[in-house]
Amino acid sequence: MSTVSDFFGSKVFDDRVMRASLSADVYASLRKTIDEGSELDIGVANAVAEAMKNWAVSNGATHFTHWFQPLTGITAEKHDSFISCSPDGSVIMEFSGKELIKGEPDASSFPSGGLRATFEARGYTAWDPTSYAFIKGKTLCIPTAFCSYGGHALDKKTPLLRSMEVLNKQALRILRLFGNTSAKRVVSSVGPEQEYFLISQEMYNQRPDLRFTGRTLFGAKPPKGQELDDHYFGVIKPTVAAFMEDLNEELWKLGILAKTEHNEVAPAQHELAPIYSTTNIATDHNQLTMEIMQKIAAKHGMVCLLHEKPFAGVNGSGKHNNWSISTDTGQNLLSPGDTPYENAQFLLFLCAVIKAVDNYQDLLRISVATAGNDHRLGANEAPPAVISIFLGDELNAVLEAIETDTPYKGTEKMQMKLGVDVLPKFNRDTTDRNRTSPFAFTGNKFEFRMLGSSNSIACANIMLNSAVAESLRIYADRLEKAKDFESALHEMIKKTIKDHRRIIFNGNGYDDAWITEATEKRGLLNYRTTADCMPHLLDGKNVDMLTGLGVFTIDELRSRRDIMLENYCKSVLIEANTMINMVHKRIAPAITSFTSDLAKQAGEKKSLNPDLACAYENDLVVKLSSLTDCIAERTSALECSLLKISDAKDIIEESELIRDTVLPKMSELRIPCDQAELLTAKSYWPFPTYDDILFSVK
Repeated sequence: MSTVSDFFGSKVFDDRVMRASLSADVYASLRKTIDEGSELDIGVANAVAEAMKNWAVSNGATHFTHWFQPLTGITAEKHDSFISCSPDGSVIMEFSGKELIKGEPDASSFPSGGLRATFEARGYTAWDPTSYAFIKGKTLCIPTAFCSYGGHALDKKTPLLRSMEVLNKQALRILRLFGNTSAKRVVSSVGPEQEYFLISQEMYNQRPDLRFTGRTLFGAKPPKGQELDDHYFGVIKPTVAAFMEDLNEELWKLGILAKTEHNEVAPAQHELAPIYSTTNIATDHNQLTMEIMQKIAAKHGMVCLLHEKPFAGVNGSGKHNNWSISTDTGQNLLSPGDTPYENAQFLLFLCAVIKAVDNYQDLLRISVATAGNDHRLGANEAPPAVISIFLGDELNAVLEAIETDTPYKGTEKMQMKLGVDVLPKFNRDTTDRNRTSPFAFTGNKFEFRMLGSSNSIACANIMLNSAVAESLRIYADRLEKAKDFESALHEMIKKTIKDHRRIIFNGNGYDDAWITEATEKRGLLNYRTTADCMPHLLDGKNVDMLTGLGVFTIDELRSRRDIMLENYCKSVLIEANTMINMVHKRIAPAITSFTSDLAKQAGEKKSLNPDLACAYENDLVVKLSSLTDCIAERTSALECSLLKISDAKDIIEESELIRDTVLPKMSELRIPCDQAELLTAKSYWPFPTYDDILFSVK
């Protein structure tokens, strides 16, 4: 019987395979490209391509593809076979270094936000050697970046790699100031916790709203939901356990470090968490994880829902982005370390994060903005739309002592200066976790909890890497010119704490009083919707930072603003039209049919016994008739609101019209429909209800 260690990574062209199949010189050259970013020689590329093809074919692959992440939010692939014609009429299996390094897929049907002209159909994919190739089905998948004919990034990987590089550059400058000459590279790492729902395929097929939009647009709360908290960490049902077993095996074959699985709070909700990986690899792995979840669920007669809020009234699904930065020598730069001097370095990196999050709250909010996530942020199962940082009591006390030049009231009561001899050592993790904070320090990392379950983690980490790199750049510029390093360091940390204390909040992020304090007293941003926040991507400070670091060009930023707003508008309009369709074709006829039969039954009973009042039937007929009229009126109002969208002069105005007119009309229409569901006999109601769906998997 095989064990996990026998097949883990068996579908990955990883370092073990490369070392075994490449010559020593080729392997060393490739490692230099991966580790140091040096240019890849075409001769080396040809040797790697041949070894990669031989390995893939021996593992059953017949095709290869450049696997990339366009601005659709999902992955893309175009398959080409390895076969080539031989003069004798047979075929041979070929794969060149040129094919490995670059592909030319048609870019015309991918979102570009104006980055290419209509006639410029060509796009280019470029191999990312830092993310291992893998086999999916019978296809060798080569992780790549994707750009336009004009050289603009049309994907999420390219700016992610740029952000990782600028973070590396600025962090190394800081480490050199602390005397660290051994580290050659600094990388950000991520462990994304993935939440999802599993429901019956049969139930899913009967719900047009789930099929078209990923969420239920109608549905009354069931008698029992998550009130008892009995699903959280509860015994995993047999069908779900079988799904998880198959999922783990497929993920492990692909080298994805799936570690933790459990039931989440809501009925039918679950979570998977991996071990940390370098950010670009973690991004690739999370995209694969979501894809494989859906495929494995189908094999078990289920559907995996990744929408942020598939069911109103029960918890939605998020994705907790656990982010940290480390050196290639294994030092976690967000861990206080074992000596006071390491504490000083830690405090500077900590302050860089605090400064970054405060200065670029809007970019972090933008990075998680989607129509689906707008339903989740601010609800009691998710962080608010207001961004704040949780540090815990001990770190808060340390920062307060530095800011005020007063004795630290921790284990060592002494004046807080950052000199080697007087800075006290403090422990790594002496505080509870704050599950209500959007951005919480959890010992040696930060947990960014605002991502929606269907989000690519690339966007959040691009902004996080870039903003922290900007803070470190400012620090390095000043400290490199300082005559007295330790005094300058102390004053810089002290100033950062004073200037950015408003972003630190250790209380209950779900409390309405906090939102009032955050916005009215502290001046923090509260962008509730995608339409509110997305235009701010092009604010001057954001453009200056992101273009100054070389993470985006101004054209790339403008394209992303337009694409994200277009996605928002299209998503809501699909939902609105689905609602109208469901009302006209299914809900209204069902209510009318039931009401008519009720009235007919009352009449028949009355004809048999004129003395009967038929109070139940008559009362229900009156209620349902009233609801039917209300539904008709509100459906008409929603239809009228959609007609006004065509009047918008640009995508920003369109998104605002949708936010202010369409979404409220959708909410108003849902209310009488859900009330009618509770009054209509089950045999008449055209769709599975929440209690059917949420408790259907055994």
